[in-house]
Amino acid sequence: MTTTAISEIWYTRCPVPTPVGLAAQLGLLDETFRKEGIELKSIIDSPNRDIRQSHFNHTLDWSFRHGGNVPPIRARSEGRKTRLVGITWTDEFQAITTLPGTGIRTTQDLKGRRFGIARRPEGIVDFMRATALKGLVSALSLEGLSHADVEIVDIALTDSVLDGQEGPSLFGLKRKQVYGEEAAALIRGEVDAIYVKGTAGINVANLIGAIQVAEFGFHPDPNIRINSGSPRVLTVDDLLAEERPDLVARLIETILRASTWAEAHPDETRRFVARESGATEEQVLAANGPDVHKHLGLGLQPELVAAVSHYKDFLRDWGFLASDFDVGTWVDRRPLDLVTIRAAA
Repeated sequence: MTTTAISEIWYTRCPVPTPVGLAAQLGLLDETFRKEGIELKSIIDSPNRDIRQSHFNHTLDWSFRHGGNVPPIRARSEGRKTRLVGITWTDEFQAITTLPGTGIRTTQDLKGRRFGIARRPEGIVDFMRATALKGLVSALSLEGLSHADVEIVDIALTDSVLDGQEGPSLFGLKRKQVYGEEAAALIRGEVDAIYVKGTAGINVANLIGAIQVAEFGFHPDPNIRINSGSPRVLTVDDLLAEERPDLVARLIETILRASTWAEAHPDETRRFVARESGATEEQVLAANGPDVHKHLGLGLQPELVAAVSHYKDFLRDWGFLASDFDVGTWVDRRPLDLVTIRAAA
């Protein structure tokens, strides 16, 4: 069997806790692929907007991605030829917040009130909107309510997520402050409550003096916690999966090395996650809890695949997908199985 020779591989990850991000910061990814004579190139850091767009639509050949699940699920629904080769579940803060003057103190108080959700222009899948909607539905369901019990108010944005990575308004930063527009609408009194998550959500809530109506990022029912970042998925394009499955296995081995390192280095891991997320260690502790170092693994256990399928169904039902598909047929277990066989040998 002839092995296709390649000189470079594109990769990308979201600025959130992932073992790929940890492996990149530790230098393990570069080391692994350098030994194979391959240069690793970052999609999200490319100056070329068309290349950066692959972070959201998975168009580049010879590439892999680890991060939020909405863009790769959407890309698969559009017929993009990709494979799901690993899943990571790292719980994080998810909450409905309001301002003290609204009189809202409990989820029941949201009934009949205005819930603000940002809406971006057509083009790249609006994953932040999908995230906020799932958060709202989850929170309401815990009190026997549904989205019909609140007034969903669109907070119309004029820029795409790619625009949010460019321009003078960034003041030298890599990206806009997440939840900034929602917080502004809340302060202006245009909405009564918003959804926030992760370190960015905690930061914004703290900044505007918000109060917490409901927090459910660590709820015991996984169907409540499931959202765009819970779980996060590792996907590769078909060409890489079929032509160089050995490299996909090497990638997974490297990620698992980073996961093992994290479990033995809790303080350093929190520091790396803070750097990855553009947050402080204090914010990481508040958003992800003291055991984040124990939740940077990678697997394809049935419950993880079921979680991805559960959220895929939510995205389908709310109109975020181009077409439906079976998550089971998306999963490619061969690279992880190969790693398991090698480890056993």
